[in-house]
Amino acid sequence: MLSATYPLPPLRLPARPTASRFLLAVFRARLGTALGAAAIGVVWALPGALLPLVVGQGIGAIGAHDGAAVGRWALAAAVLGLVQTVFGTWLHFLNYGLWLHGAGTTQRTVSAHTTRVGAGLREQTTTGNLVAVSTTDINHIGNTVEMTGRAVGSLLAFVVVAVWLVSTSPLLGVVALVGVPVAVLGIGPLLAPLQKRKAKQREQRGDVNALGADIVSGLRILRGIGGERRFFARFRETSQRVRRAGVEVGKAEAWLAAAEIALPGLVTVVITWLGARLAVAGSIDVGQLVAFYGVSAFLIWPVTAATEAVGSITSGLVASRKIVALLAIRPKLADPETPVPLPEGPLELVDTESGVRVAPGRLTVVDFGAEGEAVADRLARFADPADGEAVLVGGVRADQVALAELRRRIVYAHNQDIWFSGVLREQLAPARATGVGSTEALFAADADDIVAALPDGVEEVIGERGREVSGGQRQRLNLARALAADADVLVLDEPTSAVDAHTEARITERVAALRRGKTTVVFSQSPLWTHVADEVFTAKGVTV
Repeated sequence: MLSATYPLPPLRLPARPTASRFLLAVFRARLGTALGAAAIGVVWALPGALLPLVVGQGIGAIGAHDGAAVGRWALAAAVLGLVQTVFGTWLHFLNYGLWLHGAGTTQRTVSAHTTRVGAGLREQTTTGNLVAVSTTDINHIGNTVEMTGRAVGSLLAFVVVAVWLVSTSPLLGVVALVGVPVAVLGIGPLLAPLQKRKAKQREQRGDVNALGADIVSGLRILRGIGGERRFFARFRETSQRVRRAGVEVGKAEAWLAAAEIALPGLVTVVITWLGARLAVAGSIDVGQLVAFYGVSAFLIWPVTAATEAVGSITSGLVASRKIVALLAIRPKLADPETPVPLPEGPLELVDTESGVRVAPGRLTVVDFGAEGEAVADRLARFADPADGEAVLVGGVRADQVALAELRRRIVYAHNQDIWFSGVLREQLAPARATGVGSTEALFAADADDIVAALPDGVEEVIGERGREVSGGQRQRLNLARALAADADVLVLDEPTSAVDAHTEARITERVAALRRGKTTVVFSQSPLWTHVADEVFTAKGVTV
């Protein structure tokens, strides 16, 4: 419902965005709502500024024994309270929508970019940094966008109050117009240390997230080698650095909060003291004195809102720098400016660097040992060959084909591919309908017994990285997922390295039968795959 009410438009960013330009782009993407929140914020804030004046007039009417005037001013105070309630509710709704826009749009932008970067992301950033961007930083962006209405409303309310003060008492007006800005400026020196400490805390949080992700992913290995205590000590040390950084941020925020009260409070004391002297001298009446006191107390709120806005912008800029740095990461492989489409039907693969030629519609085994993975990466274009060499797909250079089409026509299944948490059936079935069902793929991968042993079968919820199953079972499920894609070209890297010989023999026969007539290339040193292959490439040559 909220996504329908507040659709999230894509961000239009310059080629090299800065942190400030990124924030401006977020505001521009929802400029109408931001302006609406600012207008509603003005209507919401004005009653708070006018209420002390109305109360002061009412007290003056009481002193003058004017009952009708007291009733009118009481009604005016009630109307102001009603207006503030209605528009405050409206402002809260718009602010919530702006927060969703800021956080949601940022998250979509980051997700889309990291998807485009693909496998090259791991080499250019850390898991901890990506987690921190996707959790903490997007919240700071949302907070920065969300404070628009309150900041604009508080600014205009301050102007209204200042004008009234000047028109009623020039002396008090000058004190307010000078004192409150000086109070705000006095808070300024506290913001630079706060921003620096928040940036340091952000770095430390990314480190602890990265370490936590590494420990979780390698927990089984750590237990096998008895390394739990060592890594626990490392995690405790890193988390303590985050705690200490958080304490430093808390100290800076405490000083900022104290300054928000103390500095405007001094202005309030001065205005009240001067107003009392003017009332004693007869320059103003009692009602005006009460109004002056209420207005001076109200001035704390615009100052607090202003410092809150500055704090949100500070945090937003720190977060934007990290987001912009992430968006600056470029894919290792670029799409061609003018993509060339691939021919229909089975595809031939040729790697001129290694001499491997995969015939269309046949099962080819490549036995290059440790060098085989590099060849597989090139054939599926997860890496480009050396200068002067090329990979041809159906007679077309791979670097001239759109990556999206390559990923659709050529599926590369590595034996270390991971699983995400979710229902097994949803992870086995490809996004589009194919000619191979999940049942057929599971049978060919000899993984139907794994599913049968699960309490809910294919409806079983598999945890992150498929930890509920063994390494050999996970490898068979990986193979089933690759077979279910029914790709024109299927590249398999050591698909049966973790299974026993009897299981591998069944798998090789079934995969050969299922993929008959389609291009399949298997990188393996197993003689069982060689036995079912139409063609075999080794370092010594080609056998048919």
